[in-house]
Amino acid sequence: MEKLKELYVAWAGHEPATVEKLPGAGSNRAYYRLMAEDGSSVVGCVGTSRDENHAFVFLCRHFTKRQLPVPHLLAVSDDELRYLQTDLGNVSLFDAIRGGREAGGRYTLKEQELLKRVIRELPNIQIRGAQELDFSHCYPQPAFDIDSVLFDLNYFKYCFLKATELDFHELKLEADFRLLAKDLTASDDTQCFLYRDCQARNIMLDAQDNPYFIDFQGGRKGPYYYDLASFLWQASAKYPHKLRRELVYEYYHALKQYTEVPTPHRFVERLSLFVLFRTLQVLGAYGFRGYFERKQHFIESIPPAMQNLREMLAVGNYPYPYLVSLLQRLTELPRFRQIETTASRADGYKITDNNPYKPHPQDGPATFSKYDGKGPLVVKVFSFSFRKGIPEDESGNGGGYVFDCRSTHNPGRYEPYKQLTGLDEPVIRFLEDDGEILTFLDSVYKLADAHVRRYIQRGFTSLMFSFGCTGGQHRSVYSAQHLAEHIYQKFGIEVRVCHREQGITQTLVPAG
Repeated sequence: MEKLKELYVAWAGHEPATVEKLPGAGSNRAYYRLMAEDGSSVVGCVGTSRDENHAFVFLCRHFTKRQLPVPHLLAVSDDELRYLQTDLGNVSLFDAIRGGREAGGRYTLKEQELLKRVIRELPNIQIRGAQELDFSHCYPQPAFDIDSVLFDLNYFKYCFLKATELDFHELKLEADFRLLAKDLTASDDTQCFLYRDCQARNIMLDAQDNPYFIDFQGGRKGPYYYDLASFLWQASAKYPHKLRRELVYEYYHALKQYTEVPTPHRFVERLSLFVLFRTLQVLGAYGFRGYFERKQHFIESIPPAMQNLREMLAVGNYPYPYLVSLLQRLTELPRFRQIETTASRADGYKITDNNPYKPHPQDGPATFSKYDGKGPLVVKVFSFSFRKGIPEDESGNGGGYVFDCRSTHNPGRYEPYKQLTGLDEPVIRFLEDDGEILTFLDSVYKLADAHVRRYIQRGFTSLMFSFGCTGGQHRSVYSAQHLAEHIYQKFGIEVRVCHREQGITQTLVPAG
């Protein structure tokens, strides 16, 4: 720390007025904000690895020369263990999109636009950053290759898989690991700068929300798919499928401005391999930091990462039969099948068996007790089957709005969806890809918003919306759940959801 101050004095010509240690990340590097009397500030770094610091210093100078959005180096110690760089402020992309993350993946339009702005800038770093770059300075190795892939896959095997005590055939697994490693590296798309740690915490935003990239000292030559997979499939981000798809689209078209790209089908096919690899790599890190170092944050990150893995296995067609079967068994272990949450739900609602709307036993049957008419507005939203009649309004105020979803495309006609509901990801994808139900709900939202707002103004205490379809299983369930969450997020009032034919109830309770 004292040597960092000496570097500052040599650069600035005076002592810093204050020195503030910044929150630590996952590395052994320490960061400090050094502030002058006039309020100007710089960020100083103290590292323990000269090779790692040298990689950052070399890459930062190269990127600055290429006029890329990175911090500028101001001073570097002779041994390269300390350096000063421009202060990019306190707002990272991780902080800026906190609301959407904490809302379980319901990102606002502003948050979505921030993500799109960042994803459009990423190819600039990857492609232009690789031009005239001497990769021999990269740390700990210059390129993404088969050995580095196998290292990460074995990291997953020894630090995560073995810790679960799941029985597996090591030679069969090793054979599939080698096939995956060969597929990941056998392409001509590996001649770019692979950021490696591309995540929201490593992207800073200035006052105009322009993104700046930091902590790229682990970068090397490699395929651009890796960073896209790291960014969009980060477990804690909880990006919904529709938003993730839009961001892949934005990235693909931004990439075309810098280099030739494969066909969309080939691009998605290659990306899926890196998503699988990156997920296994992350689970290895979570296993080591959580199971062995006993860091709770990493243990808490395992369930959402396992959920990502489930979704990949459900839709992917990976040519590694033993690995796929093993991962399927892994996701079915009891310890990974249950996730609990208390986010804004005072009723102890539990997310169970991978279905965020399956009722906990304490929720009781799929009915609501009669509302007593006292207090603020409570909105009740039902899904139902027209065959079994429209739900009754026990408040005595009539039945409110009843919407007929039967004009929209019915996933229940197709065998893969017959045993699922409108709360399951494959059905959600079907409905949103088709698009009819989104247009339908746009009109519902406008009508509901005006009605809820007016009820609040007039001091009414009960309002009911009901969605019917043929079986009360797919379209009505999707619509009811989305309207309930829309009203809850927009107005911050209590919303009670009842999927009558599914026997599912849920209460969204305002925080505080």
